[in-house]
Amino acid sequence: MIKTVVFLIFTVTFLNMPSFAGNATQIYQSTKALEGEWVLSPADKQQGKATKHKLVAPLVGTDAVAMKFKLVGKGSTVQESLLPGTKKEMVSMYHCKDVACSQVKATHYCVKQNQPEMVADPASTTSRLVYDCDMSTELCQSGQNHIHKITHEVSAGGKHLKTTYTSWKDSKYLKDSSYHFDRK
Repeated sequence: MIKTVVFLIFTVTFLNMPSFAGNATQIYQSTKALEGEWVLSPADKQQGKATKHKLVAPLVGTDAVAMKFKLVGKGSTVQESLLPGTKKEMVSMYHCKDVACSQVKATHYCVKQNQPEMVADPASTTSRLVYDCDMSTELCQSGQNHIHKITHEVSAGGKHLKTTYTSWKDSKYLKDSSYHFDRK
């Protein structure tokens, strides 16, 4: 009797669990849709201090590529290059965890000289992609200054992108660095 009750509870719980495989595929497809070159929006569209940095400010409102997404590995990975060709250049690589795309993962290669690993938040949508630090990794649990979250927010027409890099230090929120881009 107890085995039957446990089996029924397990079955009902399992059948009512949300399936993230389809959502992960949608998240990855939405990340792939960012492919192309992006320029920093004019200064009046920026917020915060990120675009006021001496290496970034000269790019604001110009035709210089400030963000680039490209597909590599026959489309199996999306490579994001933030501020390409500058001393502040950083790269993030996005890919499905497995062939079934049960989860989307990312690794951010940072100027902080570390590489936080992230996983897509299953609540992401086609217009708001959120990658959170993978708390099963050592860096994400450490007190070291690192990017703890990347959020891409795409406009309805796909012509505008706001990307926010959330930093943590000493295991707590430090700051957000946001950039507004327009598709080139």
